[in-house]
Amino acid sequence: MEAQTEQTPARPSFITILHYAVAALLFIGIAGYWYLQPGGISPISDPRAAKAMALVQTHQAHQAPTLLQALNQLAQTVEDRGKGVRIGEWTVEHLQDDYYKVQVWVREEGFRQWFERDFAWQVDLNKGRVMPLSDFAAQLMPRGERPPQPPEP
Repeated sequence: MEAQTEQTPARPSFITILHYAVAALLFIGIAGYWYLQPGGISPISDPRAAKAMALVQTHQAHQAPTLLQALNQLAQTVEDRGKGVRIGEWTVEHLQDDYYKVQVWVREEGFRQWFERDFAWQVDLNKGRVMPLSDFAAQLMPRGERPPQPPEP
């Protein structure tokens, strides 16, 4: 005669619980990254935003072939002085019609604290024109394209 055995409900093993916990943490991390991402349009998903960013990055600079190279030279100069520097994410924001705002922050180590420089440009896609919106961006532009500066006292 066969002995009857009671079947106990299967409990999840430690490994199964660990797998679910890792999957949940991964999901929370991705959702948090997506939620905390800087504002603006992803140039990958909007070809006009990508064009605006490309116009800025490849635009002629004052002391470098392009604005992108000028920013990289600025970062290299800061590093050569033994200070920390970080060029942030390039962002693109649609303003209206053919106008976009392209912006990047450069974070530099100062004497006692870090500070940020805002480089921002407005792009007119219709005319293919790049205009500086911030003082730091204007300093990188060729002399003929800089906005007039007020006279110094």
